[in-house]
Amino acid sequence: MGRYFDDIAVGEVHEFGRYEMTEAEIIDFARKFDPQSFHIDPVAARKGPFGGVIASGWHTCAASMSMLVGNVLDEHSLGSPGVDELRWLQPVRPGDVLRSRAKVIEARASKSRPDRGIVKSAFEVLNQKNEVVMTMTAMTIIRRRP
Repeated sequence: MGRYFDDIAVGEVHEFGRYEMTEAEIIDFARKFDPQSFHIDPVAARKGPFGGVIASGWHTCAASMSMLVGNVLDEHSLGSPGVDELRWLQPVRPGDVLRSRAKVIEARASKSRPDRGIVKSAFEVLNQKNEVVMTMTAMTIIRRRP
């Protein structure tokens, strides 16, 4: 049994997830979706601006989504109308272990569809050193209690 929109309160904070970035996964993801040398070529990356391979920011987003779906979203989630703001603050390197923190900053019932509400949350993705590597503000549509 999951949480309905009616169970969510502005100000609540959730910490969740664990996602380890491996060099092989970083390179594989980037070859498909962001084939810049500092993501896919360890030799070139050592000479580049980051001193080694780093994950694509889009890979960090995908890892964040995996943690969100695996730990927070449930059968009452009806998707998302999008992200308002997205920032990559620190490079994510092979061996980094990521986790997420989400704070509900707004919750409002839908005016046009009374069976749902929209929750706006501020997300942070942190590494094992407690450094914030990514932030985003996103909205989720959540089913209301029948």
